[in-house]
Amino acid sequence: MADKSSKQTLLVPIDFSPYSTAALLKACELADCLKASVVVLHVVHDPSGLPGYYAKITKKKRLVRIEDVAGEMLEEYIAKLLKSNPQLKSLAKSTTRLVTGLPVTRILEVAKQINASMIIMGSQGRTGLEHIMLGSKAEQVVHLSPIPVTIVKIEQYSQQ
Repeated sequence: MADKSSKQTLLVPIDFSPYSTAALLKACELADCLKASVVVLHVVHDPSGLPGYYAKITKKKRLVRIEDVAGEMLEEYIAKLLKSNPQLKSLAKSTTRLVTGLPVTRILEVAKQINASMIIMGSQGRTGLEHIMLGSKAEQVVHLSPIPVTIVKIEQYSQQ
C-alpha cells in the first residue's frame, strides 16, 4: 500500500475495449475526488506465433513493430477520451505505460514498481462455460494482487 504521506496512484490496465474504457473513466472520477494520480497501462501480449510484428503494411510496405502500433493506439485512445471527457482533470494529467509480456504478470509488476494504491480494471463478466474456458485476467489479478482491486462493469457507463 502507498505511504499515507505520498500521493495515491491508481493503476488502470486497458485493452482498448469498452470494458477498460468504463474502468478508466471510473478511475479518473475517483482520482479527481481523491486527488490521486492515474497511470494507464497497456500490456502488449506478444503471442509466440508472431515475430514481434503486426502484419500491418505501411505505405512503404514494411511490417510495423507491435510496440510501435500499440503506442500509437494508446496515444489515440487517450486523446479520444480526453476530447469526450474534458471534465476529468486526472485523465488529462494521467501518465501512460506500455509494456510487453503476460498481462496478469505485468499488471502486478507495474503496480509494485509504481507503488500503486489500487488497481482498477474493467471486466466482461463472463459466466459459465465461457468463463471456465477463457478464464478472467481481472479475476486472476484480484486473487494475486496484494493491493485492493476494483472491478468496473460496463453497465455503469455507456460505450464510448
